[in-house]
Amino acid sequence: MHNNDPHAPNDAQGENPDIEAGNLEIETLKLQLSEQRALNAELREANLRDHAELDNQRRRMQRDLDQARRFANEKLLNELLPVYDGLERGLAVETGDVASVREGISLTLKSLLKIAENNGLVQVDPLGQTLDPERHHAVSMVDAPGAVPNTVVSVLQKGYVLNDRLLRPALVAVAKGE
Repeated sequence: MHNNDPHAPNDAQGENPDIEAGNLEIETLKLQLSEQRALNAELREANLRDHAELDNQRRRMQRDLDQARRFANEKLLNELLPVYDGLERGLAVETGDVASVREGISLTLKSLLKIAENNGLVQVDPLGQTLDPERHHAVSMVDAPGAVPNTVVSVLQKGYVLNDRLLRPALVAVAKGE
């Protein structure tokens, strides 16, 4: 007697080949899913490490930048210490004539100008030059017989240029045109 019911279990044949193929496919997909999850976890871990490294590097750079700002003047100030010492010694002298005090101040000024020059500061002393509105600020025009018009005839305050950038213009008086 044969059972023609397609839904009835068939003990003689084992499992249905479609079910076996489906189970195999599910197992393969489960294996691939677990592999992808492991890869995802590795990538997440690497991403977190990279972010942490970037944050650490950013903090180190900020710290180095702060240090550079705090100690940027160190070299300049170290060079200024002898000038400071010279001024203190000059003030400590109780006796002395005007000529020796003047000479001491002159030497101190030369030392100070040399240090400034070594650090990119250049004095603008335009006496006798044609007025340059980029570097000079004319505060008055004066009669100056024999001087070419627009020529600087008097420097009221010297100007300064720091590494080719005007720091302060020279205050000057210029000759009037005739």
